[in-house]
Amino acid sequence: MRIAGVTGFGAACRPLREERRSHRMKTGLRGAFFPLLLTVLTISGCATTSGGKGSVPVAGPQGAAVYITALQGGLVSRNTATQLSKADLQRALEAEYRALEAAPGGQPVVWQGSGVSGSVVAAAPYQVGSQNCRQYSHTLTVDGRQTVTRGAACRNEDGAWAPLS
Repeated sequence: MRIAGVTGFGAACRPLREERRSHRMKTGLRGAFFPLLLTVLTISGCATTSGGKGSVPVAGPQGAAVYITALQGGLVSRNTATQLSKADLQRALEAEYRALEAAPGGQPVVWQGSGVSGSVVAAAPYQVGSQNCRQYSHTLTVDGRQTVTRGAACRNEDGAWAPLS
């Protein structure tokens, strides 16, 4: 609608509209910021508590050795077809741990040693009582000959994987 004799009516209102828009944006940002801040603080509070017996400890370089030791030699030590060096045994046990800990079911975790290689494949996790368990296989390849060892392991309360006998 035009008003006779009045020019620039829209231009006079423009600063008022921009001021309102700016105020809405500030209020909108403030309204989005505080719930986000509350969520971040809540989550960070959960991460810093002990978490009880269901928590899984973070494995650093020394922590990983504890978890690998808990495998009690793993499946690779049951394979009597070959004797592995200490370094190759360590690589094989690390692969078993990684497969049990984080690999999706059916995805191989491959390792390479001196004249020997291996592949560990864990199945999908399942429950036994309150424990998470996984069946898995470890294939060793020495001089082109493959041997497969199969077994299962369950996670203890301390987060370590222990083989089932």
